Amino acid sequence: MTLTAAPETGERAARKNSSGAARGPRRSGRLRRVGLPYLLLLPALILELLVHLVPMVIGIVVSFKELTQFYVRDWGTAPWAGFDNYSLAVDVNAPVGEALLQSFATTCLFTLFSVGLCWLLGTAAAIFMQETFRGRGFLRTVFLVPYALPVYAAVITWAFMFQRDNGLVNHVLHDQLGLTDTPPFWLIGENSFVTLLVVSVWKGWPFAFLIMMAGLQNIPREIYEAAALDGAGVWQQVRRITLPSLRPVNQVLVLVLFLWTFNDFNTPFVLFGKAAPEAADLISLHIYQSSFQTWNFGAGSAMSVLLLLFLLVVTGAYLLLTSRGRKATDA
Repeated sequence: MTLTAAPETGERAARKNSSGAARGPRRSGRLRRVGLPYLLLLPALILELLVHLVPMVIGIVVSFKELTQFYVRDWGTAPWAGFDNYSLAVDVNAPVGEALLQSFATTCLFTLFSVGLCWLLGTAAAIFMQETFRGRGFLRTVFLVPYALPVYAAVITWAFMFQRDNGLVNHVLHDQLGLTDTPPFWLIGENSFVTLLVVSVWKGWPFAFLIMMAGLQNIPREIYEAAALDGAGVWQQVRRITLPSLRPVNQVLVLVLFLWTFNDFNTPFVLFGKAAPEAADLISLHIYQSSFQTWNFGAGSAMSVLLLLFLLVVTGAYLLLTSRGRKATDA
């Protein structure tokens, strides 16, 4: 006995066709919603590739070549040097490696002081600005002026102020206050490190102040009121409430300040010119001098790659330690 399927009624067939037609637009709409963010990110990704990744790859390739002024016109024909440029950079017994090591030590010391002072001043100013008082808005604006000014205009102004004979700094310290026997040199010699540090801190601490101000907005005021009722003073509130609550913000802030300061090129270049004093010879400017003063682009590229690897290792170790500390705190 053979069974035959009954033909679908007109109403059931119409319902099936309508559900299939609805499923098609719904699926295409879902694909459109999923693909739209990637489509919007595509121009930024292409620009990032062209501006950062392509020069980085070219720099890595150049670091393995013996690229000097004789091959600048056609750098692809420069002879292959292998790891000779890296060996030259890390050989501390040779003049090139010794100078690079000294510049690296100077940069580490400069970064330590600059990041520490920027964080300290930014945190103190942000905590001070939490209280309501007359003129708070004006002070906030004044504090953010160094961060808003163009770097070149600000550093050039500081360079004029640190001039030995007609600068404002020596006029105040020597002529008016009489704190020095003779007007000191600020842009050459040992004092150049202090000059660079002052300009860097003046330029960088408003960023720390801005980030700390944003982080303090997320701490409920009721916690401070309860602590004050329990007899906690200002320092105890800062140590027990403010700093622990700002730990995630501090972790990001310190890392960003470290990377910005360690890679800072504009400040020493505008302040001292192409040849910085030995006391203020930061590694970014040292690599520039090694590349464009001696025309040894292979060695300069090798130094840049070594700097990149150092920053990657430090950043990875810092993120690993901070993530472990955060997990231990949450546990």
